[in-house]
Amino acid sequence: MPLIDAFKAIASQIILLHHLSSYGPMAVTARDTLPVSMGWLFDYGRMAVQVFLVIAGFLAARGLSADGQALTRNPLPLIWKRYLRLVVPFMAALGLAIVCSALADQWMSDDAIPDRATLGQWLAHATLLHGVLGVDALSAGAWYVAIDFQLFALMALLLWLGRIGGLAPLLVLTVGTASLFWFNRDADWDSYALYFFGSYSLGAAAWWASNRQRLAVWLGVIATVGIAALVLDFRLRIALALVVALALGVSRRTGLLTRWPTSPALDFLGQVSYSVFLVHFPILLVTNGLYTLFDFDSTESALFGLLGTWALSIGAGTLFYRWVESPAASQRLIGALTWLGTPVQVAAQRAGMLTLNILRRVILGRS
Repeated sequence: MPLIDAFKAIASQIILLHHLSSYGPMAVTARDTLPVSMGWLFDYGRMAVQVFLVIAGFLAARGLSADGQALTRNPLPLIWKRYLRLVVPFMAALGLAIVCSALADQWMSDDAIPDRATLGQWLAHATLLHGVLGVDALSAGAWYVAIDFQLFALMALLLWLGRIGGLAPLLVLTVGTASLFWFNRDADWDSYALYFFGSYSLGAAAWWASNRQRLAVWLGVIATVGIAALVLDFRLRIALALVVALALGVSRRTGLLTRWPTSPALDFLGQVSYSVFLVHFPILLVTNGLYTLFDFDSTESALFGLLGTWALSIGAGTLFYRWVESPAASQRLIGALTWLGTPVQVAAQRAGMLTLNILRRVILGRS
């Protein structure tokens, strides 16, 4: 699906540039010189995360409920698989972040440098509970990894619960609508999946709509719900999510999703986008530290440093993808950790099955 790779490539680069414009002394100098462009990246670059939320929902619907059917099998193995897919490269990147933070801390004093990691902080990140527990992040963007996992788990559980009445997609879309109209309007929910589930469900709805005979009607329903949410409370992030969702729905039906654009560069950047996302902040800390260590302060040196950071981030992300994040590399790492993963998986599945049984009894009205 080259169009999805293109969306991921562009969005990841905008997020990278957003962080380059936000952290460290080089960003301060560059913003003084280029206030309009750097200011725009600082203020709006983070909105690009909505592209990933919508795409994640679109692909989750494709993988879990391609034809709008309920999820009949136990969702826990699927959730565990998603957890491993995210957490193995995430923890490797956190190790890099801890080392780079320690280096940068020797060279400069900056609020962007995380405090020295504690065992509790590390465990909170390893379980992807750092946002829920209010633990300080060890790297920029760490919140998204936890939210991605929460969103997938919530989607799988809703599709599993929806099998009782045969209304699985409706249950997903109902929770998504509640997110758009209520949860996403309250920043106190931004550590939880419900805050972001509106954008995620727009992606899922786009996949399901593209299966229907009357595509225009179903996309019209999606647009109506999204516009109503924007009329109630306009949020640029939701407007962007709605546009991306409609674009994905139309492109799948027309075939553009699988044949356009034909750009090797975008394909490549889309493929390594998660790896670049994970490693760019540690690199940014080191380059800003070196900038401070050598007493650079000119506009030219700041812009050259940011350009070098951008290039290094893509290069390091490419290597990280090859050796850590790619499916083959990830499987090797997971295999090496089987001695730890197996008992944890068994314990998690047992606890999860108990929770699922309780939910099933509540829904069926049993005591």
